[in-house]
Amino acid sequence: MDSIRNYRVEQLLEEIARRQVCETRPKKDIILVGPPGSGKGTQAPRIKDDLCLCHLATGDLLRNAVAKGTEIGKKAKEIMEKGELVPDQMVIDLIEGALEWPECERGVLLDGFPRTVPQAEALDGMFAGKGKSVDHVIEFRVDDEVLVERIAGRRVHPASGRSYHLKFNPPKVEGRDDVTGDPLIHRSDDTEEVLRKRMESYHKSTSPILEYYSKKGLLKTVDAMQPIGSVWDEVHSTIHSKII
Repeated sequence: MDSIRNYRVEQLLEEIARRQVCETRPKKDIILVGPPGSGKGTQAPRIKDDLCLCHLATGDLLRNAVAKGTEIGKKAKEIMEKGELVPDQMVIDLIEGALEWPECERGVLLDGFPRTVPQAEALDGMFAGKGKSVDHVIEFRVDDEVLVERIAGRRVHPASGRSYHLKFNPPKVEGRDDVTGDPLIHRSDDTEEVLRKRMESYHKSTSPILEYYSKKGLLKTVDAMQPIGSVWDEVHSTIHSKII
């Protein structure tokens, strides 16, 4: 209650109005698949706001757990400090915990997980135990050479994950986030050399995942080389389609 007292009446009323709108939107659990620079970071906030979902990026979940010193965070820190990969079950446990958050009541938008078929199967099992299932898997497909150009000009707002591009999607004020006015950053790993290595790994690991969800009839591939508005039109049509 103390935290609520820190908000103005106008802010509380705005939140109530937002939640009333949310009640009219379908509950969905959605997975985004795409290489770095494919446009996920641009479209994810729009999907989140449109359907009133919570956006769960597994990297952020792990970093938050480590920063807060939770039991999972302590274990994850030990593993990562050894240069080892965090076990799939640990990530599943983090996602399962996040499902209890009030903001995740209407569904989740998963970004960065699952990356392998065993992870997808584990996620399905956890969802099934809660009476949930994946509703849509959206693949953002972009040619590798186009990605190189995109990555070089990408700028990010760390706190929200909002993504911009100096050429294709510039902020209203150079170097500043449109919403908060905070400084934007250019990630140190947003280089051509790093990208090409990541793309090689991405193609090897992602093909089986796409096949897995395609067989389930959940996969929608979007041509992410279109203008941002056209990509959103396809995404919007997908997330509002009825589940068969």
